[in-house]
Amino acid sequence: ARSCVHTENCFVPTSEIIAVEETELNKKQRNIGKWQKMAKPHAFTVYYVKKARNHRWRCSDVTFWCVDEHLCNQWIQALKELLEMQKSRPKQLLVYINPYGGKRQGKRIYEQKVAPLFSLASISTDVVITEHANHAKDNLFEVNINKYDGVVCVGGDGMFSEVMHGLIGRMQKDSGIDQNNPKAPLVQCNIRIGIIPAGSTDCICYSTVGISDPITSALHIIVGDCQPLDVSSVHRNNTFLKYSVSLLGYGFYGDVLKDSEKKRWMGPMRYDYSGFKTFLSHHYYEGTISFQPAKHTLGSPRDKDSCRTG
Repeated sequence: ARSCVHTENCFVPTSEIIAVEETELNKKQRNIGKWQKMAKPHAFTVYYVKKARNHRWRCSDVTFWCVDEHLCNQWIQALKELLEMQKSRPKQLLVYINPYGGKRQGKRIYEQKVAPLFSLASISTDVVITEHANHAKDNLFEVNINKYDGVVCVGGDGMFSEVMHGLIGRMQKDSGIDQNNPKAPLVQCNIRIGIIPAGSTDCICYSTVGISDPITSALHIIVGDCQPLDVSSVHRNNTFLKYSVSLLGYGFYGDVLKDSEKKRWMGPMRYDYSGFKTFLSHHYYEGTISFQPAKHTLGSPRDKDSCRTG
């Protein structure tokens, strides 16, 4: 089938091909035994997703050799046309990098592991290195958001939260919706958020991709994979506070996060330190939690139905 490329022991669907390029052959390659019979060999290389264990993805490649230059060009053109038909793939991305998150490796991770893959897949990027808290959130209210197919955050859960708040807030602002009204129907975001894990905690990335690995996440972004997430809004006295996709912390957990923010220089170790310190302070917390059960719903945690509300 034209939609598959055959390698030594597997078929690769078009949806998992990253790029196709003409391969330059040097003199050493032309002198290798089995190619000596070819007067002028031509070749093209297919870069594709190779799936390893534990949800880990890697970029692999296979080179196809042709005696005829016209045949080689025909293959390249046909495969590139198939890739153009993959409409869910991004062509232009806005990238925010948190240089202070986790072990302060965000910029290095992006430049060494992610940027080369985006370039290989012909994805153009505008990169912003954040300089302070809420830099990305504030910037999202100013940029021409319509020119991008997605926003990528390089960092941890905090960086994702900041980009999410900026993107959702921008959508509501452009639509004239008041976020402070808890009954206001929010406009759904039509721009995706990609996460390159490089933080102290990468729970959102792990729960959506299945592994905290920058290369795997970059490849999911390249092929246009999408995982819908439900978002909750938190209000108090008709004032908007936060959006949440993972968890809401109250009491002890809130005190741990508040104390740990002052010790970001410690890296991930700050959570252990602040947790132990807060535990020894022996505070107690009071509160009332209420919920409203859903009506007329059928479903099970073990069924294969995804929540597509909205």
